[in-house]
Amino acid sequence: MNKTELVDSIAKLSGLTKVDSAKALEATLKSVENALKKNDEVRLVGFGTFAVSNRKATVGRNPRTGKEIKLPACKAPKFRAGKTLKDALN
Repeated sequence: MNKTELVDSIAKLSGLTKVDSAKALEATLKSVENALKKNDEVRLVGFGTFAVSNRKATVGRNPRTGKEIKLPACKAPKFRAGKTLKDALN
């Protein structure tokens, strides 16, 4: 499912117009992004948790040349599915 299909699905399930559904989706995604920028978690009970993971600096390899490269430390988003979502899939 891509973003357009998700907007269509939200509009159908909520009774909102596609324009309003797109605005709601954009606002939701921006809110999650802003929370993660502040190092906060976003917990949606039953669905899952969005959080920030701190990755240490490591040494990797260029797959073409085999030469070692240094990968700097960084922050990466992560998602842990909630029990209700897991149960719905199984």
